Amino acid sequence: MARRLNCEGFARRDCLKLGLGGWLGTGFVSALAARASAADDAPKAKGCILIWMDGGPTHFETFDPKPAAPAEIRGEFEPIATKVPGVHFSEHMTRLASILDKFTMIRSIRHDQNNHGAGNHYMMTGAPTRIPVGCGAFVSFHPSMGAVVSHELGKPNGLPAYFSIPSMTRSGGPNFLGAKHAPFVVGDDPNGAGFRVRDVALPKGLTEDKFHRRGDLRKLVDTLPRMNEKAAGDPALALDDYYKQGFDLVTSPLAQAAFDIHKEPEAVRARYGRNSFGQRLLLARRLIEAGVPFVTVNDGGWDHHADLFGACSKRLPEWDNSVATLIEDLSERGLLDTTIVTALGEFGRTPKLSILPGSAKSGRDHWSSAMSVLMAGGGTPGGVVVGATDKHGYSAVERVCSPENFVSTIYTKLGINPDKVVYTAQGRPSHLVSNPAPIPELMS
Repeated sequence: MARRLNCEGFARRDCLKLGLGGWLGTGFVSALAARASAADDAPKAKGCILIWMDGGPTHFETFDPKPAAPAEIRGEFEPIATKVPGVHFSEHMTRLASILDKFTMIRSIRHDQNNHGAGNHYMMTGAPTRIPVGCGAFVSFHPSMGAVVSHELGKPNGLPAYFSIPSMTRSGGPNFLGAKHAPFVVGDDPNGAGFRVRDVALPKGLTEDKFHRRGDLRKLVDTLPRMNEKAAGDPALALDDYYKQGFDLVTSPLAQAAFDIHKEPEAVRARYGRNSFGQRLLLARRLIEAGVPFVTVNDGGWDHHADLFGACSKRLPEWDNSVATLIEDLSERGLLDTTIVTALGEFGRTPKLSILPGSAKSGRDHWSSAMSVLMAGGGTPGGVVVGATDKHGYSAVERVCSPENFVSTIYTKLGINPDKVVYTAQGRPSHLVSNPAPIPELMS
């Protein structure tokens, strides 16, 4: 029987041995110190592109096929070999299978939040919801990763530190960190010929000189005293943050250049895929090049309760190509060592296929006991598969990791201490992550 390891890398028996050693000497303490030192020495990433697969992507039809399982579990797709001997992906993941030496696949994250609202919050923040929430809920009990990165790393070169394209995720907000750390949302489609980002170009009929004079007038008005100016949650202060952000974007040549995706060679744009998702990944790469530390690409439509195989047959080839191109492009530009790329959703899908009433085509339902997460760059080793699910894909059973471990990995790679205590407006302390242990295999 395989040894079951926890996400800190120790088997239960090892912990007992080290614990006894700790009573007699410093074995356990030394082991933990060595691990902390290894994390400290890991390359520090400068940015992260989070590809959020909203709805909960199937792990069976992507990165964790189960060809030996019964037909009602294994589904219609065949497994294909990857660049790593003995590791297989599902048949539509051809490009990513060919470059597995450039990224890590995590197959052993699981949690107990089995609906969209709670699952999204847990994976996006590293904190479970405090109360039960519904599937359609947009909930925020804790700051999201992007907001924390904005708070800890600050704004680069006049650009917002946190972007979300084309919309904010359900739990992608800043919570008590404040409006200034909310994402800047780029809602328009960069694949369109008339793509133009709001707040980056002057309104029609307004010259640059007039625009600066209006900014000076606004500054003068802002010198007037306000009622409750120091009060937490003052909407006027939040409006100031948004106004300054918009002003900075309009007056920043770097921002103007980052958003001008039309300057990309057509061959590069075609390589990413001439579709909305591919061009959003290309825009994310341009923002990373401009120094933005966190970009979320919110990619919806992965909630396949019905017609799973028809939908995936159409969607996965383009998705696979665009994500593989992003990883390769970052590598070719010398940016992959300092840029994390990760793709995931709120959970995986049920092992057993089912058919919804009124539908003739099968799908899979929500399943938080097993999921697959892709991670590349920022010092993440290539060609590694962390953990495993059981033979039928019901549950993660080897190297089981939690959402806390995943979020702590992102923070640690970016040079942020996941155990840091931050304070709410009321002065209540809160750890960024309750379990600050990163996944050690991803830190080498």
